[in-house]
Amino acid sequence: MSIGMKRGTVFLEEHQSVWEEEAEKTIGELYFLLSTLEPDIQHIGSTSIKSVKAKPIIDIAVAVTDFDEVLAMNSKLAEHGIIFRFAESPEQLLYVKGDFEADTRTHHIHVVLKGSREWMNYLNFRDYLNADKRAASEYDALKSQLAEQYPNDRNAYTDGKSSLVSRLLLEAENWRKQNPIE
Repeated sequence: MSIGMKRGTVFLEEHQSVWEEEAEKTIGELYFLLSTLEPDIQHIGSTSIKSVKAKPIIDIAVAVTDFDEVLAMNSKLAEHGIIFRFAESPEQLLYVKGDFEADTRTHHIHVVLKGSREWMNYLNFRDYLNADKRAASEYDALKSQLAEQYPNDRNAYTDGKSSLVSRLLLEAENWRKQNPIE
């Protein structure tokens, strides 16, 4: 049972209920800190998919209407151990939590715009893989192979998943049309 991983390394663990508990705790903290922005906050990534192994890093997506309002809260977030890293793209900001002296990350917090493609991709991917055992199994097998192949190269691990992730995102988008978010 663990949460956290040294930057750049890769290892996977079986799904753990502690990940869900930690995600809920972090979501509550983020709602409290960002309440004036009326965010939508969701547990995403492999730790939110029960049938796949995952890196023990909790991924959270935060949907807001304005990035500048979030960036203006960087000092307040930092006081709670939530550190702004960089803009992952023009459509996404990355915040992290962890033990920075040990170069270990426990959480990746992805801030995106409400209703954006990035937001929908996060939700669709999570929900689709939780609903479709074939897709989850295929994703899990590739992740396991790549983690074994690249235990000290997170970029190669991530790059190795990109083709499958792109295909699964398309499948997830089509699946969502038959399974709308209520």
